[in-house]
Amino acid sequence: MQLSSTRLLTAAFATLLTAGLALSQSQDSSGQSGSQAGQDQPNINTPSTQQPAAPPHEKSAKKEPGSSAPINSPDKVDPKNSKEDVEAVGNRKVGCHVNLYGLDKEIAIGKQYAQEVERSAKLVDDPVVTEYVNRVGQNLVRNSDAKVPFTIKVVDSDEINAFALPGGFFYVNSGLILRAQEESELAGVMSHEIAHVAARHGTCQMTKGDIMQIASIPAMIFIPYSWAGYALYQGLNFAIPMTFLKFSRDDERQADFLGLQYMYKAGYDPNSYVTFFERIQADEKRRPGTIGKAFSTHPPTPERIENTQKEIARILPARQEYVVTSSEFDSVKGRLRNIMFARKAQDNGPNKPTLRTRTEQQDKKKTDSTQTDPGSDDDRPTLKRRTDNP
Repeated sequence: MQLSSTRLLTAAFATLLTAGLALSQSQDSSGQSGSQAGQDQPNINTPSTQQPAAPPHEKSAKKEPGSSAPINSPDKVDPKNSKEDVEAVGNRKVGCHVNLYGLDKEIAIGKQYAQEVERSAKLVDDPVVTEYVNRVGQNLVRNSDAKVPFTIKVVDSDEINAFALPGGFFYVNSGLILRAQEESELAGVMSHEIAHVAARHGTCQMTKGDIMQIASIPAMIFIPYSWAGYALYQGLNFAIPMTFLKFSRDDERQADFLGLQYMYKAGYDPNSYVTFFERIQADEKRRPGTIGKAFSTHPPTPERIENTQKEIARILPARQEYVVTSSEFDSVKGRLRNIMFARKAQDNGPNKPTLRTRTEQQDKKKTDSTQTDPGSDDDRPTLKRRTDNP
């Protein structure tokens, strides 16, 4: 009787696990997180370079996804659902179906991690640079599905990197700004990170971890203490990171899908999203380590780039013109470059103390002793052989 009860309890927990994972894995590729319903167009006060739509004879030329040529958008699109409808951005749900964390809790978690980041990272405090990057980012946020306010800051780092924490705490490296050639390229990377927050990928992953931990409790209780039971328990533990890796790749694809819509909705040329990732991919091949570690965890593979090009040609209707760059972007980029040069010059200044290794100090002592004349010290005792025969 006791054995039957154990089997029933184990079966009940297994059913709970299956239901939880099924809900988690039925995630839309578009995501779920409603938004501030802003439909604003880019609010850039300085003159911006506009890219006109392709002439009719150019549109007839077929541009295959995967090629380096810009992909032309169709004149008219027929979205199958809200996740493919750019006009529905801000009025739809994106993200996972099961999330155990409310928005207030998510913001609190993000704030805690943001404090850790700012304790270890050096921030750029130039008001012109920070105001411009914040303005570009907030324009993208208004044209996204995000439901939380964003705090955007610039990190003093040469790495090409950007990352967003749960709750809208967003950090952009100075190396990313300097590597972008146009404002639309910077906007493309920022929109990708905003998509992670809008889809609540951070707390969705935490929810999946919580479900796996709860589901492993009956296994730890009822698995017999034997080598077979120990191996099964170890297998349950190893299943968690493999699941997270799979969902992480799904999250990256979803962030590509949503980020492309957000930058398009804000008025930017979506092809800039592709060109920037192609460039940094080439940089990483020439000089490994160029891309930040957090950014290179999910590199822009040819498959992801080709998928992005397909989405441009499928769900984004053609426009008469796009925002490509602005004179303010060039001005801010030049200002930031001067700040970085000044910082490096200060770090390498002649008056800055330097550390010397112990080996170098020992070598210096040996050199000094070799260069010293032994006979120059009159106080040193000398030994002579006795010549008389005792």
